[in-house]
Amino acid sequence: MKNRVTSLFEIELPIIQGGMVWCSGWKLASAVSNNGGLGLLGAGSMYPEVLREHIQKMKIATDKPFGVNVPLLYPDIEKLMEIIISEGVKIIFTSAGNPTTWTQKLKEEGLIVVHVVSSAKFAIKAANAGVDAIVAEGFEAGGHNGREETTTMCLIPIVKEAIQIPLIAAGGIGSGNSMAAAFALGAEGVQIGSRFAASKESSAHDLYKKAIIASKEGDTALTLKSITPVRLLKNSFYQQVLLAEERGATKEELISLLGKRRAKAGIFEGELEEGELEVGQISAAISKLESVEEIILDIKDTFRTCIHQLTSLTI
Repeated sequence: MKNRVTSLFEIELPIIQGGMVWCSGWKLASAVSNNGGLGLLGAGSMYPEVLREHIQKMKIATDKPFGVNVPLLYPDIEKLMEIIISEGVKIIFTSAGNPTTWTQKLKEEGLIVVHVVSSAKFAIKAANAGVDAIVAEGFEAGGHNGREETTTMCLIPIVKEAIQIPLIAAGGIGSGNSMAAAFALGAEGVQIGSRFAASKESSAHDLYKKAIIASKEGDTALTLKSITPVRLLKNSFYQQVLLAEERGATKEELISLLGKRRAKAGIFEGELEEGELEVGQISAAISKLESVEEIILDIKDTFRTCIHQLTSLTI
């Protein structure tokens, strides 16, 4: 497929793998890139030198384009950016922060810059900052999310109307059918997280992957909206957060409850009750452990079938 997204990144397929914390190491990202998509390293769970190691391993594992996802609120952001630039990374996806802070510097260094947003307001801000493309992420997505709770189906056409640069849809997308729906709404690419999080190549713990596969409709919820909205699988930690919010806990209490290791414990170490199990609503549709190659082939096949069926319809 040829469009503005595949041309921008010089990739075969307009499929981007989300740079998820504790899931998106070099094995996952290189597998996605080698199968025609764009693999992203998830810098949000990496110390600077760990990121350098993963970038260097990526260069060995693939000769295809790849990028790094960087939350702009990361405490060692200057060190991360220095490593990304010095290691010659060509593509960066930024999130969770002000795009005006780094976009110009990164573009001066020759990087393609993409920013993740949850509203048309921030899409316009990012476009004005000079980014090359936008990821618009709906309320269905796993991990950190927007307070607006706008669903992907509502968000994509609104953002499409507001910007002129390429638009990538995210949130609730894990199949060729949902990819086709995103394209019908105006997207030119999709970013997929949860399905890749549960892949064989994901660096997440096997117990976390099994929890995703076992999850059913309604097993996730968006919580911690007063400090940093995040969609989680419901477990003991989620219940603690729920009870704290119901009794009117302060932001400081919620931050203390969240702690610094909850996501690592849940996703990377497999602590299914006390860990923070970030995942999207699409988890209910994930029924088996697959390789990246199998996932991408399935998405391609179902996308083609869906488009063929739609083009045969008349009104």
